[in-house]
Amino acid sequence: MSAPRHPLVRISRLARPHAGMLALGILLGALAIAAGIGLMATSGYLISRAALQPPILALGVAIVGVRFFGISRGVLRYLERLVSHDAALRALVTLRVRLFERLEPLVPAALPGVRTGDLLGRFVADVDTLQALYLRVIGPAAIAVVAGAIAVAVGAIALPAAGFALAVALTVAGIAVPLGGSALTRAAVRREAPARAALTADLLDALAAAPELVAYGAATEAAARIDAADRALNRDRRRTALVAAVSEGAVTALAGLAAVAVLAVATPAVRDGALPGVELAMLALLALAAFEAVRPLPAAAEQATATSAAARRVLDLTDRKAPVRDPAAPRPPTRVGHVSVRDVSMRYAPDGPLVVDGVDLELPPGALVALVGPSGSGKTTIANLLVRFRDPDGGAILLEGHDLREYAQADVRRVIGLAGQDAHLFPTSIRENLRIARPEATDEELADALRRARAWSWVASLPDGLDTHVGEDGARVSGGQRQRLALARALLADVRLLVLDEPDAHLDESTADGLVADLLDAARVAGLGILLITHRPVPAGLVDRIVVLRDGRIDTESGNSSRGD
Repeated sequence: MSAPRHPLVRISRLARPHAGMLALGILLGALAIAAGIGLMATSGYLISRAALQPPILALGVAIVGVRFFGISRGVLRYLERLVSHDAALRALVTLRVRLFERLEPLVPAALPGVRTGDLLGRFVADVDTLQALYLRVIGPAAIAVVAGAIAVAVGAIALPAAGFALAVALTVAGIAVPLGGSALTRAAVRREAPARAALTADLLDALAAAPELVAYGAATEAAARIDAADRALNRDRRRTALVAAVSEGAVTALAGLAAVAVLAVATPAVRDGALPGVELAMLALLALAAFEAVRPLPAAAEQATATSAAARRVLDLTDRKAPVRDPAAPRPPTRVGHVSVRDVSMRYAPDGPLVVDGVDLELPPGALVALVGPSGSGKTTIANLLVRFRDPDGGAILLEGHDLREYAQADVRRVIGLAGQDAHLFPTSIRENLRIARPEATDEELADALRRARAWSWVASLPDGLDTHVGEDGARVSGGQRQRLALARALLADVRLLVLDEPDAHLDESTADGLVADLLDAARVAGLGILLITHRPVPAGLVDRIVVLRDGRIDTESGNSSRGD
């Protein structure tokens, strides 16, 4: 059977493991509102009955009923909040994990054109919006049906005409008003999530480029774009807020009209003796209290539109086809790192040009190989192919004689590691940044990896040592220190082949040469194979072999050459 098409149905299915708790929350919510209705109705009866000054014992049942409904309403409301929020948050955790698992293989190569701020907005704000599906859409709608039916049934038992009048008023307030409000705000609500994402993306872009914007006098234009995005978002929010206020007023007005309608049909019944006079106030207060069940529905309808838009944006990402898939029966992992690139070709679009065209490359264990070429020659593409961020369109990459596509991606990356030119550092300590590679690593093992990466003397000189925070995206460390930490992380992961993609980027020539020499020397001591990707000339004697790549093809290959152009 094909998957359901509507995004809300697809998202709600992820909450199946928590369906029992969600149903219990709905039941408790319905009982809490029913207790509120019972409290108001019993209070009306008690006041009317007491006005006749009967013996006190005649009021005993009504007094106990008021106490019972008053206490149970508070207890049930507390339990409903406890259970429903716990279930919704658990469902949100499940949803985040499932979506991250689906998103993770897409990030390296399958999200072209998606801005960082937009991706962040979808994964954070849009996913947060999805939790409202259980708390503010499904829950209130189900509670309104159950509690409203109870109120109508009680009114009909006392006086059928009163029950019918109440049913009509509740139907209008619970269906017509929400649908009308939703129709008026649907376009604005659907625009809100993209507008919020655009604002987030503009803010992140401006913050990241703030020094350049100030230096070139472009800060005013960037601020104007942010202001325009903010005004567009607020314009839609004002529209939805206005409609929400009108809908809330309409429900309140209908509650008053319902009470008047019930009194209009009940008063003749009292005069004709068909209804005891003490039940007149009970029915009026019952009608007013019943509207507590439908009061959240206009907001629920608006939230349903917002949740549907958020679900579409999230599923638009996760429905994308992953460029790499694990085989059904992966080959057992290997710890030997002989890698062969055989006649590999690659293009990023079916009708696009070949970025890599017939490349052959041998990377035996422990070998130090430099892949040199100008920007755009296909060097980074080869790096991505080696760690299975993508699979080649033609040819094959072999690990111990077997195609990488026969191995699970995680097993490939335990053998072949990648340290990009902008190796990411998380805004935490040096210790935690290194432990990404091996969470159970001891401080002694971290220090050993840093020594082999020629970074321990620097770390040991810091006042906080391993506890030193590196700042947002490593802002507190230099480019060379970042690369040494990336190498230490790779050494800690115990990969057999490390791909260093432009480790000397953003560095001056002398600093770059010293860093590359240190990295290669540390790798040689550790017995680690290195594929050094660079556009700079490689000094003679640093590597075993230099391969020059031009326009996606191997141009020249030599041993211990110093030619890089």
